[in-house]
Amino acid sequence: MAQEIWWASPSFWRKSAIWVTGLSFVILIFLTFDTVKQITAGSPRVPAYSVINKRIDYVFNTERNFQVPVIGQDEPLFGKMLTEEEAEALVSHGKLTTQAKNCMNCHTLLGNGSYYAPDLTKSWLDPSWGSKEAREQGMVDFLMNPQDRLHNALGRKMPNLGITEDEAKATVAFLKWMSSIDTNGFPANFKPIDQADAPVAAAPATAEPAPEVSAAPAQQ
Repeated sequence: MAQEIWWASPSFWRKSAIWVTGLSFVILIFLTFDTVKQITAGSPRVPAYSVINKRIDYVFNTERNFQVPVIGQDEPLFGKMLTEEEAEALVSHGKLTTQAKNCMNCHTLLGNGSYYAPDLTKSWLDPSWGSKEAREQGMVDFLMNPQDRLHNALGRKMPNLGITEDEAKATVAFLKWMSSIDTNGFPANFKPIDQADAPVAAAPATAEPAPEVSAAPAQQ
């Protein structure tokens, strides 16, 4: 009787399968914890929520060969500097609003969702808003009454979703925060709004308070 070759033995392949499965499981656990660390707000690639107090731009990085977010000078959202807790609550409210209104049925966020309507990853930096001075109010007005906006009159149209002013402002905060995330150049070939003009105007002494939101943390 011919001796069985070791690498053709069923026992060898059973043991190999067990070792490969076990090793893969350990690697998967490591990658899971590492991924959570990388995508948590406050990490190098995902800035803390208080980044909405800053100017966010999108410039080409020659070393990495694609565009990356750059955090600049103070540029508080809606004229008010927020604490980290206030910023987190506002961004969380905006994220929950996009979920409640099923935005991903038409749009994509960070590349996830439907491709019927534009990707919203860098919508805060979209030149369609005209100028950085008019952008905040323009985004709020659009979210509340998209049917009244000129650039929503042609092609695929966004319906009126009944978004309140507080929800609209929170959504704008979420979109501004999301634009600060380093997405390794995604979306490609994006041209950001021109923000290199006049210095930022000082916030009014009696700035309108930020919309009240619960202090629930943003879900990852």
